[in-house]
Amino acid sequence: MLERCSPGDVDSLTAFLRQADLTLSGLDSPGVRLWVERAEDGSIVGSTGYELSADGAHALIRSVAVGADHRSGGRGTRLARYALGQATREGATRAWLFSHRSGPFWESLDFVRADRDELAAALSSTHQVALFRRTGQLAHEVAWSRRLG
Repeated sequence: MLERCSPGDVDSLTAFLRQADLTLSGLDSPGVRLWVERAEDGSIVGSTGYELSADGAHALIRSVAVGADHRSGGRGTRLARYALGQATREGATRAWLFSHRSGPFWESLDFVRADRDELAAALSSTHQVALFRRTGQLAHEVAWSRRLG
């Protein structure tokens, strides 16, 4: 069962996403929407989320991760679809993300390779894009996109 990430979850979510080698920028920002899935002992075993563009039309999908011991049965797909559905309900019409390792997974969810500069322009106000621009990482990223709704 997914639950909205609370301020008290940020440290444990940060540790979880660090293990998954995902971006940690802005996890405590009110504009970043995040959900976690927990094991019976309360530990985080999955996460998902997104940031919206300033106009709300674009969603940057981020923090989709499943713990190594819990990867099976479509958990990652379910987590990704949850974020896509929530973004759609908020009015987003296009989803974007960065991934240079998980292309086949995102393709299975109807994402196609996209122009990273177009992504960066549409989502310039997001923490992840700002971080990637500031550090020079943007030039090395692979962008993906799909329509929503």
